[in-house]
Amino acid sequence: MTILDKIIVHKKNAIEEAKRNISIEELEATVFFCRNTISLTENLLADNSSGIIAEFKRRSPSKGILNAKADVVEVVKQYENAGVAGSSILTEEEFFNGSSNDLIAVRNKVNIPLLRKDFMIDEYQFIEAKSWGADVVLLIAAILTPQQVKQFTGLAKNLGLEVLLELHDESELDHVNDMVDMVGINNRNLKTFEVDIEQSIRMAEKLGNDVVKVAESGISDLATMKLLKQNGFHGFLIGENFMKTDNPGLACRNFIQSVQLK
Repeated sequence: MTILDKIIVHKKNAIEEAKRNISIEELEATVFFCRNTISLTENLLADNSSGIIAEFKRRSPSKGILNAKADVVEVVKQYENAGVAGSSILTEEEFFNGSSNDLIAVRNKVNIPLLRKDFMIDEYQFIEAKSWGADVVLLIAAILTPQQVKQFTGLAKNLGLEVLLELHDESELDHVNDMVDMVGINNRNLKTFEVDIEQSIRMAEKLGNDVVKVAESGISDLATMKLLKQNGFHGFLIGENFMKTDNPGLACRNFIQSVQLK
């Protein structure tokens, strides 16, 4: 059983427990459920956009603990001040030490779009995301059929949420549909968690010029980001490169400033 298989097994159980504890009606009655969302797509396409989607992630299955002491509100506020296009918040608990409380805590403190980063396999999770204050949800092609992607994308759009669809190889291109807002290409193999930065470049041409493309994982230097931009990418999801430092917000600011100087 791969790491991904283990995550999905655990996620199914966690969702069933969540359903028993909090009803959909209760989620729909939360303060954030009726708020107007903020567009990550528009931020990425803006002329002065840094293109950076800075992630708050305490732990990863491949690297272990990245930063156990960082305060989510403080870090994401610093990300915003640094000039990011948006922020990604891990809400998966068992393998990433994430929490719904992280997303909820940040929502009223910043005015940037927030991505719920999780393994979305059930309609209930989209109601959760909206009620927690998310603006964007991640759909992972590797764990969904094309029909599920279409169904979940429609649900997200009805809730006012944008969709970032994550691909890993050419076999998943049939998961892309016209409703998807952004397509991410993950350089990390979700089965082995090894990183191949060339994956984004190999996939970019297959997607065409009309797709808003986001490169994910393994982006840690200016040369890599420049190469990805030259190959048509608008967004760059960066987490470990910031979170592994003592001051993720400062690391993000320094990275963005160095990009702007080039």
